[in-house]
Amino acid sequence: MNRRDFILAASAAPLAGSGAPEADFTPLFDGKTLAGWVVRDGPPSGFAVENGEIAGKPEAAYPAWLSTEKQFENFDLRLEFFVKGWTDGGVYIHAPEHGRPTWCGMKINIFHVADKVPMNNSMASIFPLVAPKTVNVKPGWNELRILMDWPQLQVWSNGAQVQDIHCEAHPDLKWRLRRGYIGLVTLNYPHRFRNIRVKELPSRERWEVLYESPADFSKWAVTESNPRSPAKFEPLGQILRADGLGNLSTKEKYRDFALQMYVRHARHHNGGVLFRAKGTGRREDHYEIQLHDVEDAHYPTGSLYHFKRSVYPRIEPEKWWLYQMWVKDRWCLVRINGENVLEYDALENLSAGPVELQAHQAGRWTEYKHILIKRL
Repeated sequence: MNRRDFILAASAAPLAGSGAPEADFTPLFDGKTLAGWVVRDGPPSGFAVENGEIAGKPEAAYPAWLSTEKQFENFDLRLEFFVKGWTDGGVYIHAPEHGRPTWCGMKINIFHVADKVPMNNSMASIFPLVAPKTVNVKPGWNELRILMDWPQLQVWSNGAQVQDIHCEAHPDLKWRLRRGYIGLVTLNYPHRFRNIRVKELPSRERWEVLYESPADFSKWAVTESNPRSPAKFEPLGQILRADGLGNLSTKEKYRDFALQMYVRHARHHNGGVLFRAKGTGRREDHYEIQLHDVEDAHYPTGSLYHFKRSVYPRIEPEKWWLYQMWVKDRWCLVRINGENVLEYDALENLSAGPVELQAHQAGRWTEYKHILIKRL
């Protein structure tokens, strides 16, 4: 065998114990630098390269995590991690730009204990929801493979398949983000990672962009403004800022849809997301998901105004959080920062209408970014 044939054969060899070839994989770690990665929710000193490995430092205390700069949807991810003593952390998949990675995306748990009875916090659990089929972890270097091809999620630990789950069939995983960042989280334990590589698989998500930049502002129109406190909707780069009193409406109409965006706001802000609106401004001619971060309010953030109060979500003023909602026939679901806060199944208005962003209190601004929608 000549050198070229040997290299080709070696590149097609399966990962030990997994039975899957290694062709067409792209390294995510060059062994020398953290190029292509960024530390989120913590100081840059939280992660470093040592001896050709990514090492979590004491500064990488929760909630700090190391994120890819690129987002991924469907992929085959492979890496090695080192276990020595107490090791608690994990690998994030579909992690959000802002918010709670474990609950908006998913966390494949890394834990040092070889539990005889798998639990929902064992090694390779989909933490903290789904226990692995078996626990396969050892001191020293371990192999981890994560194959996400929505809706199927499969995980191998040291060559043994430990997860094979249809996410659409799971009552919580079905609402998780389907595209996001790959991340490493150490929970302040001495983790080490190496040989991180990924193969991207075909995308299936088809979102329509409602706002990513000022060029998208033309997709909207101010449809209501109070003369005493005029509505102020400003495109500021990636951010769409709302203040004053009034509504900004999509020019397109939607009946059944999924909506996804990031939101941040002044303390005790007041606004809303209107849907199936008729454009009259009357309460009975639209539905409104309230945005109002007052926990004791009659209708706090996430509520279907006038119809059903939400479970108050985990949000903080001036910090971005993930807003998701689904509307289908008589049913709607609102999910905030990875938690279902409202479900309602008695909508009466089934007509298509614009989606509207409502500013309802001058001086109590709200900002939005990455506003996406898809018809259902």
